[in-house]
Amino acid sequence: MSKEFLFLKSNTMSQKVSNIVKIAIAVLLLVVLAAWMISNAYAEDINAGLSQNLVRLHVIANSDSASDQALKLEVRDAIIAVMKTKLASSKDINETKAIINDNLKNIEEVSNEVIKKNNSSYGVKATMGNYAFPTKTYGDIALPAGEYQALRVVIGSGTGANWWCVLFPPLCFVDATHGVIPDSVKQDLKSSLSSEEYGIITTADNNEDIPVKIKFKLVEFLQGTKIRVAGAVNRMFK
Repeated sequence: MSKEFLFLKSNTMSQKVSNIVKIAIAVLLLVVLAAWMISNAYAEDINAGLSQNLVRLHVIANSDSASDQALKLEVRDAIIAVMKTKLASSKDINETKAIINDNLKNIEEVSNEVIKKNNSSYGVKATMGNYAFPTKTYGDIALPAGEYQALRVVIGSGTGANWWCVLFPPLCFVDATHGVIPDSVKQDLKSSLSSEEYGIITTADNNEDIPVKIKFKLVEFLQGTKIRVAGAVNRMFK
């Protein structure tokens, strides 16, 4: 067998191996891309379901100073007291949103009264819309990062730490200081969400339910990344 033949055979084998490696890499990239697309679609579906069926309350302080943070909590208490009465008979998210929209000026007036009583002159802006939230825990309920419908109340410059809860179903109106949401409120949540969505937000911290914990982390990571990227883009073009 000539050296020339062996050289050609060796080159042919090398080319075949190279082609196999290229094909393997291409297949791997396609698998990764498909997995990412499926995961992202799942995360979007979960966030859309949660956003469409929940209304959150988001109160943002003027700053992180002790006085501004204390003021934020007083404003929060006043808003919750008013909205608890207004929303007492609401069992439908659309009705809840309509009541909130009808009371935006009232919410601002109540907030301004609290601010004036505390000898401050900050302005207050109440709006209803879709806003980005990081992952938040309320008692034994955990909501992954994403965009949610919310009543947003901004005090002054709104650069301080925020406080949040859920107006519908009414988690705002229960005591979660002991880390447990009452079964009656959980039943309202269960009625408002799909079984998949409900399972994710109520068992995210259950170390025994690993599949659900993984799903929660998946939604949290993908939606959190989306929010951070959007924020970075907005800052670039300001």
